[in-house]
Amino acid sequence: MIKKIAIIQSLTKPIRKPLKIILGLIIAASLGLNIYLVKEKEVFRQDEESFRVVEVFDGDSFSIPPDQTIRLANVDAPELEFCFGKEAKEGLGKLILGKNVKIEKTGRDAFNRLVAFVYLDNQLINETIIENGWAKYASGGTKGENETIIELLKEEGRKAKENKVGVWSEKCYQLENPVDPACNIKGNLGKHEHGEKKTYHYPGCSEYERTVVELDIGEQWFCSEEEARKAGFTKSEHCFKNYQKP
Repeated sequence: MIKKIAIIQSLTKPIRKPLKIILGLIIAASLGLNIYLVKEKEVFRQDEESFRVVEVFDGDSFSIPPDQTIRLANVDAPELEFCFGKEAKEGLGKLILGKNVKIEKTGRDAFNRLVAFVYLDNQLINETIIENGWAKYASGGTKGENETIIELLKEEGRKAKENKVGVWSEKCYQLENPVDPACNIKGNLGKHEHGEKKTYHYPGCSEYERTVVELDIGEQWFCSEEEARKAGFTKSEHCFKNYQKP
């Protein structure tokens, strides 16, 4: 019996040694990872409320470590492919990229992004974005104690529209087609249907004169009804006369 035990021990010795080495490597790697994460936190975290901006996605969203996307509350910037989209991203990037910002959470959006008022020192970034016309004021998502800030953002949005800056300029906000006046059919997105309702208006439609083409949200001009229909737009119910090409 003693001989059997000795034989088993001699057989398991070669196994124990590699196991000890492997366990040692795992523990060392774990400790190394923890040290790395702590250092990363020290680099990107200035204090308990301040975070380093590591990437800007567009005019109203960015990321902080380790992988959290922040969406500016009550701000709606153009998609990058739309009018003023690239300018909006560049503007936000110049303001906050690589800098530490303070984040005042207001909730989360449908994509689980943190929605917040963002401050660089004492500067409210949400306000600056709207003030410069890099984005429009967007209602919803913030109530109660934020009412003062919301009123401020609304007012900045009103001023930007009045002064025709950024997305409110004639570059993006158009009653007439400055590039090709002959292409005068207005492709419009339903604001209350989250852009799902797509209609077009032409001269002679009762709503045509006051219908604005907002290129920053994906609205567009068409040269013919056929072109508009191919793009998924349907004739407005306010169009009673036939379209006549200019």
